[in-house]
Amino acid sequence: MPLVTLRFKKDQKKLGEFVAEKGRSLTIGRLEDNDIVIENLAVSGHHAKIDAVGDKFLVTDLNSKNGTFVNETLITQPHWLRHGDVIIIGKHYLVFAYTSEEDPPEDAHNPMQDTMIMDTEQFRKMRENSQASQQARQAKKEPVGVLSFLSGGEGEIDLTKKLTKIGKNASSDIVISGLTIGQTAATISKRPNGYYLSYVGGFSKPKVNGETVKESVQLNQFDTIELGSLKMQFLLKE
Repeated sequence: MPLVTLRFKKDQKKLGEFVAEKGRSLTIGRLEDNDIVIENLAVSGHHAKIDAVGDKFLVTDLNSKNGTFVNETLITQPHWLRHGDVIIIGKHYLVFAYTSEEDPPEDAHNPMQDTMIMDTEQFRKMRENSQASQQARQAKKEPVGVLSFLSGGEGEIDLTKKLTKIGKNASSDIVISGLTIGQTAATISKRPNGYYLSYVGGFSKPKVNGETVKESVQLNQFDTIELGSLKMQFLLKE
């Protein structure tokens, strides 16, 4: 089976290696439910995918925001992959290559044969399944956690990061002053089953709905969070 090697474009550092198997797809994107996860804001949640069609493989862009490139050429339709092709997504390279134990399929670049294969019932079903899968993902779009300031700040903060830090350290996502506040006093982590507030350090411990958080607690809609002079409300927005 061919391998897809993920590398960082700038220094060519190898970040992972994935097997492109016959009969299944490799999805590529920023969200954790993808087979190849690329944590970069230039990468869409579900950016592209690689499908097996017979003995060959296709890469398809899933209507991504910044596009998918093969050998520096933007693809607007499913593209047949050849040995050594470089898929470029954001700041990353994905090198598609057959292993030394196997030979690439014959006539892999014959345009007439490519057209014939793309007209088959198998390919039409694959496109329909891809569109249905994408629509299902959009329908199941997860709500985003938001912190709305009640006092000690203004506006709202979207909890899009995996870990949001609260403390008096200048590098914190939410900076709060006070002698009893820790450098990192608390964190809010984004997990598959929701958002969690955790106490980290300092004499002042965070409170949720008036209850002191000693370790970690899951946040629910309209929970009130207090820490020193800071007071916020947790919201889930579609």
